[in-house]
Amino acid sequence: MLKHSDSRATPGTGHGPRLLISSRDPRALARMQEISQRLPGLQVVTRLVSNGHTDPLYGLEEMPDFLLLWVSHLWREELDALLQRPVHERPPLLICGALEEREGMRMAMQAGARDYLPDAVVEAELLGALQRMLRESHVSPGGGGKLVAVMNAKGGSGATMLACNLAHQLSASGASTLLLDLDLQFGSVAHSLDIAPTHSHVEVMQQVDGLDSVALRGFCSHFSPTLHVLGGRSSDLCLAQDVHLEHLEALLQLARSSYDWVVVDLPRQIDHLTGVTLEQADHCYILLQQSLSHLKDASRLMQILRNDLGVQGNRLHVVVNRYSKTAPITLQDIGEALRCPDLQKLPNDFAAVSESQNSGIPLELHAPRAPITLALRSLRQELAGNDVDEEGLFKRTFSRLFRG
Repeated sequence: MLKHSDSRATPGTGHGPRLLISSRDPRALARMQEISQRLPGLQVVTRLVSNGHTDPLYGLEEMPDFLLLWVSHLWREELDALLQRPVHERPPLLICGALEEREGMRMAMQAGARDYLPDAVVEAELLGALQRMLRESHVSPGGGGKLVAVMNAKGGSGATMLACNLAHQLSASGASTLLLDLDLQFGSVAHSLDIAPTHSHVEVMQQVDGLDSVALRGFCSHFSPTLHVLGGRSSDLCLAQDVHLEHLEALLQLARSSYDWVVVDLPRQIDHLTGVTLEQADHCYILLQQSLSHLKDASRLMQILRNDLGVQGNRLHVVVNRYSKTAPITLQDIGEALRCPDLQKLPNDFAAVSESQNSGIPLELHAPRAPITLALRSLRQELAGNDVDEEGLFKRTFSRLFRG
């Protein structure tokens, strides 16, 4: 039978959200409690587990609003116990302790961990992580998250590659990011990031009216604490008529109120789904390559966006992928034909991109010094500005685990 001791919320912590701190280490538990209680408006409850079940939530009569788990030598069993629970029964999770293995980090992501702190916890970092979880769970409707749409002017131009890597770069800088795959039938975002979605975008949209920010995050697959992915499952057949326009609009609104950035990988077509996304997007990236057929299709697409959907010119960004100086169609030709003088270009780095997509590792981690990665980094800086924290907590953690 599980043995544990629970301490009640300390007087003066108010009646705000309830944080459960669970650990097998009494010293770590006391340290985490001491720091967490310095956050105003947070009820802190502790659970010291001595033996028995490894599930930190086992036997609770009331689920906490947040869970701070100090993992032990049984971290595999502890994380697996959380994974066995339905998504809606997992509170927002913060993990601390010794988890210096790839398997541990992947399991933490799958369990829905918002952040990870090593065993040498710094007070400011723990308080910052708790504050982020509080903000994420109490975002007001109609918040100010930015919506970025990415679309091919012609099939195979590289929209998915850009969407995945742009989303990863934004998230690695510390911004909470949702990557939404709206290609209902042939979406490849999950494959590009080597994740297996347990819930589909259609499933979420069909019940979006009853969801809040916490529920939405729970339905998403977590590539990292700051990068969540929502797309289709390979076993499902989804049709455009399966999605109602008002459900997509509600999902986009909820996503924008829950994340700093929402990056949408759109299929190459104009319908009610892509139309409403492009109309609402703060930035629309249109990709093409240097050929006459690409230029012809891009010209038609830009005409539709400007004249039929009313997308303003300052929200349109044309990206020339696999750029070559020797191509017969020059940047000047493209700029004049599309009436878009400020073109952005990505170099032809086929080997790095192919290896990244086949391995499911974003270019920033797979090939940080490759020309394509440097170009993507520059594009992200232009989009988000240069004041984003380059050394976000998770980025340092991820680098330590995956680059040695």
